[in-house]
Amino acid sequence: MAIIEVENLVKVYKTGDVELRALDGVSCSIDKGEFVCIMGPSGSGKSTMMNILGCLDVLTEGKYTLDGVSIKDQNKAALADIRNHKIGFVFQGYNLLQKADALENVEMPLMYRGVPSSKRRKMAKEALESVGLGDRIHNRPLQMSGGQQQRVAIARAIVGKAPILMADEPTGALDTKTSVEIMQIFSALHDEGTTVILVTHEPDIATWSERILRFRDGRLVSDEASSKDVQERELRPD
Repeated sequence: MAIIEVENLVKVYKTGDVELRALDGVSCSIDKGEFVCIMGPSGSGKSTMMNILGCLDVLTEGKYTLDGVSIKDQNKAALADIRNHKIGFVFQGYNLLQKADALENVEMPLMYRGVPSSKRRKMAKEALESVGLGDRIHNRPLQMSGGQQQRVAIARAIVGKAPILMADEPTGALDTKTSVEIMQIFSALHDEGTTVILVTHEPDIATWSERILRFRDGRLVSDEASSKDVQERELRPD
């Protein structure tokens, strides 16, 4: 069952009299529980696609349905509510509050939901424990490595139990060993039923997914199973 459906999606950016078609007629769907990677060269439209799917930007033309809701029809307040309840975000730069500790950073989405203090602290602690940071809850970002900061960012993204997790180059600033550890967390979340959508330019990271959407010049040029998924299907008994 599709949780995301886009049809003839167009995104145009205007600078004076100049128009840039960042997305040009994209159509696809993503099922609940899928693990999908979006790939493409710089300027291909992959980050624009992620921003629109995450309700961080608005489409110019076309249709976008998220969990049965037409996104084009929503106002800013409604979009903010959708982001807070339906989507968890992880970014390459972590986007953590530097003066807040790990627990306070993870609590932030719950504060916007109006979750009582005692309950949100409990939920934040459990989320940090789930990514292996139970002993770092009072550390600030500058007291942690890049991998640990990204784990905090993942805990913040999953603390509200959003059904969709979106990540934009989440391993771009990490070494190979730490990247594998982060991808193991994403894989475990996917195994638990979370829909994972990840933008990456790294082929080895993309192999963790089930499916790869490749963009070029604002168009979706291929939609294929990842090599890992192909191998697993070949090994699966009939």
